Amino acid sequence: MKERIETMISAEAIGKRLDEMAKEIGAEFEGESVELVCVLKGSVVTLVEIAKRLPMPVTMNFMDVSSYGDGTESSGKIKINMDLDVDIAGKNVLLVEDIIDSGRTLSHLRKLLLERKPKKFKIMTLLDKPDRRVAEVPVDYVGFTIPDAFVVGYGLDYAQKYRNLNFVGILHFDEE
Repeated sequence: MKERIETMISAEAIGKRLDEMAKEIGAEFEGESVELVCVLKGSVVTLVEIAKRLPMPVTMNFMDVSSYGDGTESSGKIKINMDLDVDIAGKNVLLVEDIIDSGRTLSHLRKLLLERKPKKFKIMTLLDKPDRRVAEVPVDYVGFTIPDAFVVGYGLDYAQKYRNLNFVGILHFDEE
């Protein structure tokens, strides 16, 4: 099988949308500092790009979580492999995601972080794939709503490849 990537969202379109989202987020937090929380690894690119555009002071923090269950699908229950290294109580928090798919893991992560009593808690995602949603999660800022396709680029991977692409593309497998 040969891998082929078809552009779905161009680098230019992503940049324009991130500029717009940064203005919305800036208005929401009105110049107050914000703790950006990134779930490793896929969200790193989106976190860095939105951080560069935000008009207020930001700090960055990272979590590594894995979902577990007894099947091939995520149960949404999460295991914290690496937790935040600061207390978020009383802080403005923006959870930055690359893509929201089933919503299971994000639903549990949202509950966990809200239990830590942030001042304000918001979620942004570059991509939303609602056709696969099984757990509803309120998302405050959505870059693009996409159909149910396997996408790579802009932090999203297939077997750890393609994260470095500056666009989002649909991964196809062609017969050789």
